[in-house]
Amino acid sequence: MGLLSVGTPLSWEETKYYANHVRHHGIEQFINLYHRLKERTNDCLYFGDEVEYTFVKFDDANRTARVCLKAQYYLEKLADLAKKGKGCKDVEWAHEYASYVIEGIPGKPFGALSSHFNTVEDNMKRRRKHIYSLLEHSDETILSITVFPRLGCPSFTYPEKPPLPTSSVSRSLFWPDEAINNSHPRFKTLTRNIRERRGKKVDINVPIFVDVNTPQPWIEDLPTEGSTDAKPNHIYMDAMGFGMGLSCLQMTFQASNILEARHLYDQLTPLTPILMALSAASPIYRGYLADIDHRWSVIAASVDDRTAEEKGEVPLKTDRFMINKSRYDSIDSYLSTEGSKYNDIPLVYDQEIFQRLRDGGIDDLLAKHFAHLFIRDPISLFKEKLTSDDEVDTDHFENIQSTNWQTMRFKPPPANSQIGWRVEFRPTECQLTDFENAAFTVFVVMLTRVILSYNLNMLIPISKVDENIKRAQKRDAVITERFYFRKSVSTSCSTPDASACIKKNQCSSSTINGGDGSNTTLTSTSDQRPCSESYLQELSIDEIINGHADKFTGLIPFILDYMDNIEIDVDTRCTVSRYLDLISKRASGKLQTTARYIRNFVANHPDYKKDSVISQEINYDLTKRFDQISKGLIACPDFLPDGKSKSKSSIPKAVLAANSDQTKP
Repeated sequence: MGLLSVGTPLSWEETKYYANHVRHHGIEQFINLYHRLKERTNDCLYFGDEVEYTFVKFDDANRTARVCLKAQYYLEKLADLAKKGKGCKDVEWAHEYASYVIEGIPGKPFGALSSHFNTVEDNMKRRRKHIYSLLEHSDETILSITVFPRLGCPSFTYPEKPPLPTSSVSRSLFWPDEAINNSHPRFKTLTRNIRERRGKKVDINVPIFVDVNTPQPWIEDLPTEGSTDAKPNHIYMDAMGFGMGLSCLQMTFQASNILEARHLYDQLTPLTPILMALSAASPIYRGYLADIDHRWSVIAASVDDRTAEEKGEVPLKTDRFMINKSRYDSIDSYLSTEGSKYNDIPLVYDQEIFQRLRDGGIDDLLAKHFAHLFIRDPISLFKEKLTSDDEVDTDHFENIQSTNWQTMRFKPPPANSQIGWRVEFRPTECQLTDFENAAFTVFVVMLTRVILSYNLNMLIPISKVDENIKRAQKRDAVITERFYFRKSVSTSCSTPDASACIKKNQCSSSTINGGDGSNTTLTSTSDQRPCSESYLQELSIDEIINGHADKFTGLIPFILDYMDNIEIDVDTRCTVSRYLDLISKRASGKLQTTARYIRNFVANHPDYKKDSVISQEINYDLTKRFDQISKGLIACPDFLPDGKSKSKSSIPKAVLAANSDQTKP
């Protein structure tokens, strides 16, 4: 969830007063940190994941399911066990925005050896098993779901808490304050300050899925006061919790140095919409079927603190910038030299901050990146953190850095830490099982290894990434949409293995010079974009993932070839193959995405009236089905592949002995 400073939260007016103070000192803190650590190199390619879990309470007698507001209670139990030495090995737990969600992460990063890919799922299983063991009632469970189907419906919380539209921090018609984590003041402060900064509560409008009995136009019977932003044929939501109360799967990768981190940030960016479509798991909002499958636009609107001036709805008068996106959205610029020529959308940035960064020795691309992030105001500030030592502290920098929630995040090393330069991959939706979450994690990790080892080039113009993100959120995008992608990802400095893989998969459109006429190399100093977009094509997810003989090699064929060229133990190879089988079949449509599985379940439920409504009865049965799948109690051949992985908690001793230089902390 970002920086969790401790102290006395300031009001929005107080926070606004100190906004320039925070920006000024935040930039000074980054400049100092940069010069301390810019030469840091040879860090291991560690990685980690974050999975968020929702507590659910069943009432079997009345056939209802509700979110259970006990996350803080169980977090305290987990912390107490850890203090007594009885916690779960190699697992840590963290707060999240909602009082029914906790975050589980590995206690230490996964290592750089290929055998570490085989430990991810085991770690995830131990997280889930540990929470299960603490649940005090048989009618409680935890689910790694992206969105609870009836979030925001009457009585959706346990214990039941009513919304208070005239006095709550969100002023929501649907969302009670008690559903916001009250263990730390940051969460309610963010909610209040976003509302007050924009001058009204947030408005989220998601297109409803129009079924045969859905009234047209579909207009909800809502109180006139408090719902003026509701649109016909759209599901209306009006609180930060409808976005930040959702869950996701995120991965963080440590690079060997700052240049490699910037390179990975850029190369992974075009893959963010591809993983959106593949992992789509959220087709229901506030008890209605939506015409989207992914949460991204919902969460972007839920924390959109822009004023009418900043949105361009009225001329600028008191605000400084017209800002094109929410602070939770896709990135606006690449950071590497080779990526810069694909920066084809106007970048809004603070000229004074940019100049200070340049004067402070920061290069043009990185200076523009942070000058762009710092057009935002701080939206949560604590009295005790106003004064800082810019030589050693980073609180003011992280205040704004951590509240720019984008598809990718470039992460400098924390102050006084052994952690290196990192990038965070943020678009993936939570999956129901540990197997799936591990599969998506390992798939993206392996893509980073292939990109770096084979010197591949995934770059496309930022404008095309944005278009892909719009397409990725659509219903059944994984099988119905086409996405801008390169004809070839090889470059003039790609390895012979990359060229051999392309030839082996008979991809006739691939060329060794990158396909854009630019003879792209990773060390290119050109800042000019290719004059033509002939190097681009529109591909299906299946073609991007699995390849097509006449169009593209495919990401999975590259990974398989990579595995043929590295040392990898038998069990790890077996596990990774199982993961790739899942990804491959989801991409081809042979296995359903979570979103499609949910839609089919609803469509076939006896209580569904084909009117887009998710009743309590449907919600109960659907949530029970989630629980059964999570626990491995039922087979779902249209959704999950047969068999299990060989994931385990440890690395084979022989592998450790042979790679002792790569396993030291």
